[in-house]
This record gives sequence, structure tokens and C-alpha cells, in this order.
Amino acid sequence: MLLASLQQSPLLLISVVFVLGLLVGSFLNVVIYRLPVMMQAGWRRECHDYLQLPLEEEAEVFNLMLPASHCPSCKAEIKAYQNIPVLSYLLLGGKCGHCGVKIAIRYPLIEAFSGLCSAIVAWHFGYGVALAFALLLTWSLIALSFIDIDQHLLPDSITLPMLWLGLLLSLFDIYSSSHDAIIGAIAGYLSLWSVYQLFKLLTGKEGMGYGDFKLLALFGAWLGWQYLPLIVLLSSLVGAVIGVAMIVFGKRDAGKPIPFGPYLAMAGWLAMLFGQEINALYLHAAGL
Repeated sequence: MLLASLQQSPLLLISVVFVLGLLVGSFLNVVIYRLPVMMQAGWRRECHDYLQLPLEEEAEVFNLMLPASHCPSCKAEIKAYQNIPVLSYLLLGGKCGHCGVKIAIRYPLIEAFSGLCSAIVAWHFGYGVALAFALLLTWSLIALSFIDIDQHLLPDSITLPMLWLGLLLSLFDIYSSSHDAIIGAIAGYLSLWSVYQLFKLLTGKEGMGYGDFKLLALFGAWLGWQYLPLIVLLSSLVGAVIGVAMIVFGKRDAGKPIPFGPYLAMAGWLAMLFGQEINALYLHAAGL
């Protein structure tokens, strides 16, 4: 009954997906914070194993599920009714319900952003398989973007499974054909890898990370090679504008590296939704 209602009512579908996006956004906050910590712990264990050093005893289990969410100040466990996306933040006045310490505004903003992006995807695709996987990609891109902003890191544990999923979906022509997806994955990786190697040869510096290559390969696998020029152009344009603005207004030191992953993610997401329209607009403006 519910599925039939969602299929027949676009407004209901968008509303339900918006709420779902809010809930997922709450979990994305956990992923964004905990996954880098888990990766660092894993790297330490690997280094200890390689150097044959005694491994330090871990104080507690730490993963995406445990320990339960708690206030970083007073360590009080956050109850379910205090963890309702956006709403709990507003009702608590942006403070911990136990000790009154302020809660960072980024948490409800990420939840709201996830909900909004999810609603836009639902509006664009409508009811169907394409919507389900586009939502999964959208949520993955949100997590990757904020982790890259915080840590200058694009975890393989998110990027690579999504890349392989894109190739798998191409077998069913959901977003692109297998032929276009395979070429897109190869071209996406090698294009940025080539720029990286050339930049390093000329300057002796690393202009970007390997995670950026994999992220562009991911978009090539999902959307096909035809969208890669648009994604690179959009990400470079947005990155240049935002980067210069941040430097001009003193938000970032000119010598400090700027993560490229969020701009790639933004450009790839826009290409997934409006790539055909943007290409048509460009060709029209160029008189082609």
C-alpha cells in the first residue's frame, strides 16, 4: 500500500525521502567522525605488526556502532529522543541536555543538507530503482566530502565499493552502458593521475591525492566517460572560485592545500542530475 502511494504521489515520495535523508544524515555524522579514527587505529596496528612492536591495549571497542553516541564533554549517553535529526538540536537550544555544553552547528546542518539533497534526488528521478541507488551515491558523497574537508582523506572503504557498484549497475543500463562505464572508470582515474604525475614532475610537489583519482573513476563508472569533461570543468571552476574567495576573505592561508574531493563530489552529483541539461545549455550558448 505504501509503495503504491509513493509511486502515485510525487509529493509524498519527496517528503518520505526527505525524512529518510534526515535520518541517514544523522548516521553520516557518525561516519564522518568515526571512520577516520578507525582508519588511524588500523594503520597503527599495521605499523606495529610490520615493525614487530608490542601493540598498545585499546581502551574500548570503537566502530560505527559502539560506543553509543554520547556528549564529548560530560560523556552522558545521548538518548533516542535527544537524537532526532535537526529537531532535537532546536528543542535543546543547541546544547547538551545534561551539561549544557554547546553542540556544534555542523551536526544539524549535515542532517538538513542530507535531507535536502535526498529530496532533490527524489524529485529528479521519481519512484524507481534509479532513485534508490542515486540516494546511496548521494549519501556516500556527503560522507566523503566532509571527511576530506576535515582530514584531507577520501577513504577507499567508501570510494572503491561505490566504484564497483557503478560498474555493476552498468550491466543493467541504469545510468550508463557497460561500455561507457568501463571506459569512464579507466579514463577518470588515468586523467587525474596523469595531471598529478605531470605536476609532480614540473614542481616536485603533489597537487592532489590518489583518492581524487578514484573518485573521478567512480563517476566515470556510474555516468560514463561522456560526463567526465563536464565534471572536471565544473569542479575546477567551483574549486577555483571558492578557494580564491576563502583566501581573499582570510578564511584560509594561501599556502595551505585545499581538498579537491568536495568539488569533485559536487560536480559529479550535479552531472548525475542535470548533466544533459548543462551540456545542452553550453552547446546552445556556443552556437553548436
